[in-house]
Amino acid sequence: MADVVDVATRSRMMSGIRSRNTRPELIIRQGLHRRGLRYRLHVKKLPGCPDIVFGHRRAVVFVHGCFWHGHDCPLFKWPRSREEFWLAKIEGNKDRDTRAIEALITEGWRVAVVWECAIKGRGSNVDDVLDRLVAWLNTEKPRIEVRG
Repeated sequence: MADVVDVATRSRMMSGIRSRNTRPELIIRQGLHRRGLRYRLHVKKLPGCPDIVFGHRRAVVFVHGCFWHGHDCPLFKWPRSREEFWLAKIEGNKDRDTRAIEALITEGWRVAVVWECAIKGRGSNVDDVLDRLVAWLNTEKPRIEVRG
């Protein structure tokens, strides 16, 4: 299927998509800050450059967009154009995510993954997501995944 917009328009649209400070990430960060938690952002020295880092708790949080990380939820739809490109792109993202999480756990970090659909999907409740994250931070569990 051909693209419905010209190359210049598509380029402009894609350049507006950010990898940091996305709306779901900001929602989680602001909620955690309101609850009195302090953290660092995008620590490049850690595998995968986690979105939120709680150094004193040896815990990190990734806030994943359902499309870009290939989540199996209603927010994810495979593109109909350039299918080979998107398959390689999204599968590559998933592989990098897996490697980063494994490396972090090997280095003694605890890892949380919050999916976009947990924040903006049907029936989602940001306060519930934040409650789960705070409860996890106060335990020693190595991993948590918050889905919609």
